Amino acid sequence: MSQTVRTRPEGSARPLNAVYDTALLDLDGVVYAGGNAIAHAVASLDIARAGGMHLAYVTNNALRTPDAVAGHLTELGIPTEAPDVITSAQAVARLIGEQLPAGSRVLVVGGEGLRVALRERGLEPVESADDDPAAVVQGYGGPDLPWGRFAEACYAIARGLPWFASNTDLTIPSARGIAPGNGAAVEVVRIATGAEPQVAGKPLPPMHRETILRTGAERALVVGDRLDTDIEGAFNGGVDSLLVLTGVTDGAQLLAAPPQHRPTYVDADLRGLLTGQPEVLAVDGGFRCGGWTATGGSFAAGEAPGSLRLEGEGEALDGLRALCAAAWTAAGEGVCRLDGGKALARLGL
Repeated sequence: MSQTVRTRPEGSARPLNAVYDTALLDLDGVVYAGGNAIAHAVASLDIARAGGMHLAYVTNNALRTPDAVAGHLTELGIPTEAPDVITSAQAVARLIGEQLPAGSRVLVVGGEGLRVALRERGLEPVESADDDPAAVVQGYGGPDLPWGRFAEACYAIARGLPWFASNTDLTIPSARGIAPGNGAAVEVVRIATGAEPQVAGKPLPPMHRETILRTGAERALVVGDRLDTDIEGAFNGGVDSLLVLTGVTDGAQLLAAPPQHRPTYVDADLRGLLTGQPEVLAVDGGFRCGGWTATGGSFAAGEAPGSLRLEGEGEALDGLRALCAAAWTAAGEGVCRLDGGKALARLGL
């Protein structure tokens, strides 16, 4: 598994949908937001699919079943079948099934997606700690999950039963803003019991393994909007990644990314699947992409040591790519502490 310290976004002379056989796409913030398709997503995915790229949708949300997710995508104009959807519920169900015999009862704290995934693995979902479960699994259960469900989990875990979690994302996007995710609910049980769950979802290896097993991808490209789940998951899996700026990550977070959060490519939205990626070149004292040159730290003559500097003009994304190279090179294996605020403001980012 390759875990090279990336010092700049990579270029590609060929469109990414011609370089990779499968796109492993996150959903919230990449394909849709608040249930509605993100601009350019439907058309871009249609062209990528028509060109022979396999599209798989990979989500940490364990609430909905693959059938439900596929139905929603199809309604948005993205024809999708259930096997094209991989959820953290499926990943955690496989993890449990590898440790428990078929027919074992599993106490479910979550939604229908978990129950369907457990049955697929020959496990029996139950609702109470008094139903003789052999393990506990916790996944996002929606905003109306009763508080008593957490108590049931605590009663069972206190008896020494193994505890599994689909994922530990602290937040989840909603139409009204950012809401608590499964990670926040997991913290409730962790605090009450002092136990630690086995976690399956992104960015951990069980989710990547589940995705590769179900898609058969030979040259996969992870496409996401979150550095700590999508991009780190690609890093852990040793595959390339494309960060799109339609979700939660902004320019400042990207410049400060540690090695495991640095994407292979950066683009505005899913149209980036259909194009090549411009090369970032090392030049005297800095890095050039398109019409922009970025320098940082001691490389920037006349600038304070704690700043990044950007000169030139052109596409804002090219400027961001050049700034990433300057920031990531200065940071090495750490986190860039240089101030990129003025440079990003020039780009409107």
